[in-house]
Formats: sequence, structure tokens, C-alpha cells
Amino acid sequence: MAIQPGSQHPYLTTRYYQVRIAEFFREFYMSASYSVSADLLIECRWLLPMTDDLPVKEWQAIALHDGIIVGIWPIEEARIRVHAQQTLRLTQHALMPGLVNAHNHAGMTMMRGYADDLPLMTWLNDHIWPAEAAFMQPEFVADGTRLAIAEMLRSGTTLFSDMYLSPETAAELVASSGIRAQICTPLIDFATPWARDFASGIELSEALLARYRGHDRISIALGPHAPYTVGDESLEQLCQARDRLNVPIQMHVHETRDEVDTAGIRPLQRLHAAGLLDNRFQAVHMTQLTDEEIQMVADSGASVIHCPQSNLKLASGFCPVARLLDAGIPVALGTDGACSNNDLNLFDEMRQAALLAKGFSGDAAVLPAMAALAMATIEGARALGVSDRTGCLQTGMAADIIAVNLDSLETQPVHHPESALVYAVNSRQVSHVWVAGQLLLENGVLVNEDEDELLQLARHRQRQMADAAPHYSS
Repeated sequence: MAIQPGSQHPYLTTRYYQVRIAEFFREFYMSASYSVSADLLIECRWLLPMTDDLPVKEWQAIALHDGIIVGIWPIEEARIRVHAQQTLRLTQHALMPGLVNAHNHAGMTMMRGYADDLPLMTWLNDHIWPAEAAFMQPEFVADGTRLAIAEMLRSGTTLFSDMYLSPETAAELVASSGIRAQICTPLIDFATPWARDFASGIELSEALLARYRGHDRISIALGPHAPYTVGDESLEQLCQARDRLNVPIQMHVHETRDEVDTAGIRPLQRLHAAGLLDNRFQAVHMTQLTDEEIQMVADSGASVIHCPQSNLKLASGFCPVARLLDAGIPVALGTDGACSNNDLNLFDEMRQAALLAKGFSGDAAVLPAMAALAMATIEGARALGVSDRTGCLQTGMAADIIAVNLDSLETQPVHHPESALVYAVNSRQVSHVWVAGQLLLENGVLVNEDEDELLQLARHRQRQMADAAPHYSS
């Protein structure tokens, strides 16, 4: 039977087509080839993927399975597509990649506030190195590292680079805690509690690398202290070890004006001549740079790790972040150790880095919020050589994710979530942390750590140090 134009036949009603279309898409998404199994589906108000081509998105859901991100969709689509064992609805939260603390001395956390308000070399020579000689046995380093990991997880860090004594101890704690880390072995020309000299440090580094080769959350790097504590012969050994073992190098470089002025040949030039500058080199601090040196670093492919609060506290100078970025140099963020910062809070570092860059350059548009967030996420992962597995949120990447609750007086109203995260958030607004899909912080509470026990341990270590060596006072 023919249907006349204008007919009200029920099969041609708008509602009919709406129902048929909805049924089609439901069947399409629920078919075996387009449905997804997941351990967890997280729904959020804002999603910051931190990839190069994806902006902030709203009302998104991210599916996790076996520690991997298996898909990201608008919430309504995800509810149809994903078969999840558990769904977590975070309706006032921003989801973003876990933060990357690209430079730290975690074992020093028990020395937080031990010697403040001093220039770098006085701080090192008269207070820190003597205290390390007296106290920094493996069990002391273990306690400091354990405290540092807890602090970092509570403030959203899922990956950190550690350069300190007893790296075996730090690696064991990383393995048991669930966090992700690059362990930099401490290499220096004089005897330390870890190694008798530079050459023995290389041997110990090789053994540690063999132990953790292929570990899914731990990588090993060589950590020579600084050009002023590593001689030319040691630099040659360092280059050979890097090439033989195929590992990165992280080093304090051009941290202060005195370091550069008293070196004879400028340290960066010396490192370049020794063959150290390449895309595996991670230069920490870099506060004293000429235009020629910036171009040298850019040409080499090396990364810079900016530690703004530590540099300010030690009056070390200002890293020229805007000039580095203009030259195409990857710049990551680090806290440095709690002994010189005095916290391990990357939200503070992001804010400080953005404000310093603006004030130092005289340009309020320098280092906008999204660029600061990138320095603390994807650029940190790139600097540490792990951006193929972490640092952004996209299918196939490790499920290293943090949730930040923006529903507080301090962050309302939220016109732009990236602005709230950089300029307004308190780190205690981090509510959830996952590393490789494992929940390590739930509603602000550490899942695998006893916070009361940690507090008692910190007080015990403080009393122990105070009894043996009086606290520095001005």
C-alpha cells in the first residue's frame, strides 16, 4: 500500500526513528567486536589527556584493564560499550596523568629542615655531607625513602627520579610500594657509604641494572653528582658505561654561579667535549646559561630538569625556562630533595615554575597553565625516556592516573580546569592515585602505607639526629 505525502503513518514518526536508531547503536556497541572488558571504569567531570593533540574534555570515562588504559569515551558511550567489574563516578574531579618528579633525593627526606637558609656549598660541605657520613646507612635511607614515597603519592606523583645513596634500598621500596621510578646510581670521585670510588660505583650500577632489567616500573640511570665532583678520567668511564649499558645519565649541571665561575672551563663545555651531551642526558638545575650553551643543549637532544623552589631557597639562580622552550629543549620539573625544598609537592613546583617564568621574562604569557602541566607530566616522562608507556592518557598507555577534586572553596568556580590545577589547587585535593592500574590512594588515604607508623618513625629519626648532632641554627 502506498503512503501518501503528509500521512501520519506510525512508522514514519520521529519517535519511531529515534527508537530504531538507539536500538541500532546499542546493538552496534554491544556486539562482541565493539564491546570492551575492563577492571575499572572511571567517570569524571574533566579529562586532561596531556597528549599533543587532545584538549581538555568534559564528562569522559576511562577504562582500565590489566594495568593498561583500554579506551576513553564520553560517559554515555562508555556505559554502553564497556563491561566493567567496577565503576567509579567522580563528578567533580579532573582526571590527568600522574605527575612526574624528574629529580629527587628521596632518602634525604628524614633530613627535612636539618640545615636551612644557607648557600649551596656551605649547606653541602658544613652540614649535609657530614650528616650523611654520620647517619645515612641503608636503614636510614630506607626510612627517608618510605616517607618520601608516601608524600609523593598523597600529592599526585606516580613517577619519580631518585639520585641518592643505597639505590638498592630505594629500588626495593619502589618495587613494594607500587610507585614508578628511575633510580640514578650515585657516582662521585670520593668514597661514599655506597661505593669506595667512581669505578666501583660503575660496577655496582651494572649489577643493579642487571637485577632490574625488564622491570615494569623501575628503570636504572647513572647519576654522577656534578662536574665539580667528577674528574676527566671519571667522565671517560661514564661515557663508556653509558654506551655499554645503554642507560641515561642524570647530573647536576650549572646549578650556581660559583660552580661555573670557579670551574676554569665552563662545565657544560667540558661535558660536551667529553661526549656526554646526547638525548639520554638529563641536566638538572641549569641556572647559568649563555645563548651558545642553550643552542649546544638543543643540538644535543638533552633534557633539562627545572627545580624552581630548591633553586630559590638555596639562592642558586633562575633557570631560563622560556629561552629553553623557545630553543626546543624538553624541560621537566623536579622538586629536588626535601632537605633543600622542603617538600615534594609538584603542584607547588608547577605554580612556582609558571610564576617565575613570567616574572623572569617580563612576559605574562610565558609558560601558560597547560605548558606547566605538560612539564609535570608528558615532558617529565620524555626526559626520563619512558613517554612510550606513561605521561599521558590514551589507549595502550599504562594506567598511571590521578583524580583531583575541584569541588572546594579554593578552586571554585572552575572556568578552566587547567588554570585551577596550576594556580589554585592544594595538593590535598588529590583524591585518588593509580599506578599501572593499582589503586594507591583512595579518597586521600594511602592504601598500602600506615601513616601513623610513618609519623612515629619520622619523630624517632629526628630525635636520633638531634641527640647525635645538634640541629643547625643561625
